[in-house]
Amino acid sequence: MSKENEKIDAAMIREMAALLNETGLGEIEYETGEVRIRVAKPGAAAMTAIAAPAPVAPAAAAAPAAAAPAGDLPGTVPSPMVGTAYLTPEPGAEPFVRQGDAVRKGQTIAIVEAMKVMNPIPSPRDGTVTKIMISNGQPVEFGEPLMVIE
Repeated sequence: MSKENEKIDAAMIREMAALLNETGLGEIEYETGEVRIRVAKPGAAAMTAIAAPAPVAPAAAAAPAAAAPAGDLPGTVPSPMVGTAYLTPEPGAEPFVRQGDAVRKGQTIAIVEAMKVMNPIPSPRDGTVTKIMISNGQPVEFGEPLMVIE
């Protein structure tokens, strides 16, 4: 990497760090060409940045296929944001749903708190909750699987 690219990357990292502070997100990632930059803010710890060559897609496809990750299961409901997931509407209350429960499209199945806002997570379809992959009060990342509804 040339000195010029290092300056560009440093500026990008500063911009990304500022975005984290403005939005309250826990991490942000940017990828272009051969460079990938990830800036994360775990709790009150210092921000970290990683700049590395982006993986080449054919190499990833050539890896042997193991058991499907939970996020690849049909019916997986991913977290739409970074935050803290709750399975109950308030402490001590009954959970929104339990494994084996039938749910209707639009029914609240969990809450993700982000920036002190409680965001209800609706069921994307009618079905049965076959797997709950989070615990109450667990931090979650964008796209992390919350439940499987089949």
